[in-house]
Amino acid sequence: MDVSVYLFLTLLLAVGLFLLWLAAPMFVLFLVANAVRWWVIRSLGTHWNAQVVDSTRLGVVTSGPFRYVRHPNYAAVFTELLALPLIHTAWITAVAGAIAHIAVLSQRLSTEERVLFANPDYRTAMNGKPRFLPGLF
Repeated sequence: MDVSVYLFLTLLLAVGLFLLWLAAPMFVLFLVANAVRWWVIRSLGTHWNAQVVDSTRLGVVTSGPFRYVRHPNYAAVFTELLALPLIHTAWITAVAGAIAHIAVLSQRLSTEERVLFANPDYRTAMNGKPRFLPGLF
């Protein structure tokens, strides 16, 4: 066998193993994040919406993932948006998307938390909880 063919086949094998090494855990992470997002939607029930509104008059949701963090949906969506391009090893897309999502999310969160923390019931229930990950932040 020609040395160049051997090197090419070795490179293909190495790339294939790298793709599998990265794609498999990212696919699992994507599925877990998707499950968390649906758990959030189910826990929110009638509170679920895409706009920043004071839905606390319906009561503060402290069940489901909200027992652990204030914003599990944002954590799940961020994880999905990071993991999906990495399934296909599109790391530049993953990094650029994460940076863009952080920029949008920081504005959204400041508005949303200003509205939610204006409610004393929400402030009491959520004040000591981390935003995204239990025990971290």
